Amino acid sequence: MEDKPTLLIVEDDLDVAEMLEAYFRVQGYNVLTVNWGEDAIERSVEHTPDLIILDIRLPDIDGFEVARRLRKNRRTELIPIIFLTEKRTRSDRLHGLELGADDYITKPFDIQELRLRVRNSLERARHAAVHNPVTGFPEGELVDEHLSGCLEQDDWALLSISLRNLDAFRDAYGFVASDDVLRAVGLMINNAVQALGGEENFVGHLAETHFVVLTTPEHLVTMGERIRNRIEQSLDYFYPLKDRAAEIPAERRLALKMRALLPKNGPFASLDVLKKTLLSFQ
Repeated sequence: MEDKPTLLIVEDDLDVAEMLEAYFRVQGYNVLTVNWGEDAIERSVEHTPDLIILDIRLPDIDGFEVARRLRKNRRTELIPIIFLTEKRTRSDRLHGLELGADDYITKPFDIQELRLRVRNSLERARHAAVHNPVTGFPEGELVDEHLSGCLEQDDWALLSISLRNLDAFRDAYGFVASDDVLRAVGLMINNAVQALGGEENFVGHLAETHFVVLTTPEHLVTMGERIRNRIEQSLDYFYPLKDRAAEIPAERRLALKMRALLPKNGPFASLDVLKKTLLSFQ
C-alpha cells in the first residue's frame, strides 16, 4: 500500500483551515495545518510535506516570503506550492510564479477545483522526482525498476553503501558542507563503478545517505574494495583543518557501512522485501 501524501495547509482563517483539513483528510491525505508563516517554514523543514497550500495574507510574514525562504532551503526547495489567496492582480500572480509556485487559486474557490489542482501538482512532482538533486543519481521509481529485475534473475550482486552521521555533520557545519560530502561520496562510488566498465552496473539512492550499486557477482569484491578504500581515505578531509587536529566526537564522525547481497541470501518474495533487506544494512 502506498503512503498517503502529506499536505501542509498554511491559512490564518481558522474556519477555512479546518474546512480544508477535514476535506482533504476524507480524500485520503495526511494533513498538517499552521496559521503563521514562521510556523510553516519550521514545519516544512521538520516534516517535508508533499505539497503546501499557502495563503499569501498571514499574521507575521506573508506567503511570498514563506515561499522565498522555502525555495532557498535544500530540504524544501522542491516542495510543490499552491498559493491560495484573495489577491487577484496580474502582478501578484507573476510574483508567485517567479517564486516557483506550482499553481495559484483565488478566494472564494471551488473545493473540487482545488482538489484537482492538488492531485495534478502531486502527480507532476512524482514524475519529476526521479533523480537526487545533490548527486544526480536515480532514486524512487528508477531504482525500483532496476531492483525489480533482480527478482527475475540469479546472476546479480548488490552493494548497500550507507554514509553514517551525516545529519550530525550537517548540524555542525551546515547544509553546503554536507551536500559537498554527499556529492563527493557519490562521485567516488560512480568512478569506482565506471572503472570496471559494464553496462549492467547501476548506482542509485535508496535514501538520502544510502546508496545501492547493482553489479555482477564477478565484479562484487573488486568494486567493493575500490569504493571502501576511496571513501574511507577521504572522509577526514571533509572536516575543517582545525577539527582534523582534534578528536572528532564519535556521533559526528562520518563513517561508511557496506554490505553485499546476493541471490543466495534470499529468496526475496517481493521488491519490498528486497528493499527492506538493503535498508536494514544502514
